Amino acid sequence: MANKREFKKYVEAIGASACDAMMATYYNVEGADKEAIVNSIKMVLGAVGSARSNANVTFDKGVKAFDSLEDYCKAKKEFYSKMFVKINDDFAKEIDEALKVFNGAIPQAVKDSYKKAVTAE
Repeated sequence: MANKREFKKYVEAIGASACDAMMATYYNVEGADKEAIVNSIKMVLGAVGSARSNANVTFDKGVKAFDSLEDYCKAKKEFYSKMFVKINDDFAKEIDEALKVFNGAIPQAVKDSYKKAVTAE
């Protein structure tokens, strides 16, 4: 990610997109397990909140803790790079879990009809 602001926008966009699709299914697919869909939406919102909150972590050392400004900048850059990779990986895992719950809420007949429509194209 380029920076904290862009990372937060990315997380929000992914979360909003997932919730939008889940809400559309909640209201438009007969036989869907509405409780499971609500739980999956809660999971997505929790993942978004967690990722946004974790992105606010700051580098806790000052320039004086290092031999030079160059060492400080290098350590800070490495810290943020590793931090955002970890937060993004955790976010992706939480979204995957929410999608598993969501997919389990969709009736098999709907899944089968979708597969037929996709393979017919």
